Amino acid sequence: MANVLNVKPTKVELQRLKNQLALAQNGYDLLKNKQDELMRQFIGLIRKNNDLRKEVEEQLTSALKSFVMSKSMLSEKWVDELTILPSQTVTLDIREENIMSVIVPKMDFNYEQDTTSDFEYGYLNSNAELDKALLDIQEVLPSLLELSEIEKTTQMLADEIEGTRRRVNALEHKMIPETAETIKYIEMKIAESQRETVSRMIKIKDL
Repeated sequence: MANVLNVKPTKVELQRLKNQLALAQNGYDLLKNKQDELMRQFIGLIRKNNDLRKEVEEQLTSALKSFVMSKSMLSEKWVDELTILPSQTVTLDIREENIMSVIVPKMDFNYEQDTTSDFEYGYLNSNAELDKALLDIQEVLPSLLELSEIEKTTQMLADEIEGTRRRVNALEHKMIPETAETIKYIEMKIAESQRETVSRMIKIKDL
């Protein structure tokens, strides 16, 4: 049984609590809907994260194998000289997106060149495995960025879900039942007072 709030059993207090209960129930419905939608978004992102992580790991494994193969055919110093200069300038564009009042990051690479596949060395100086390794790494970079974006978003959604869950539980298990129980208590007290008043009036009339 819920606790009764420490209030005076008056009609004014009764009306105030009824208004408060209506607001609490409306707030509960809104927060519960928000919690459900956040969970739906969160689960979808977790699934996407798992699929993308598997894809990225496969791409990085392939790139690493190609890079190891290239180093077995070229001297380490030569490989370092071939890859020391960046092939292009890349900047990171960060913007924000609102998911159920949670501000999450959205990130993209901006390439200053039209192509993303030019290297600062001649292909005659390289070999196919090194070219493949560098191309694989270039191709996986957007997926790596998306993966970090998804993981940050899921972390932020998880925090918001936990905060929303606490508020939903507070309304469901404390505020709403205590307010409802107090309303019943005040109604009972008012009814008792009215019966006592009627009883006194009858006694006075009988006199």
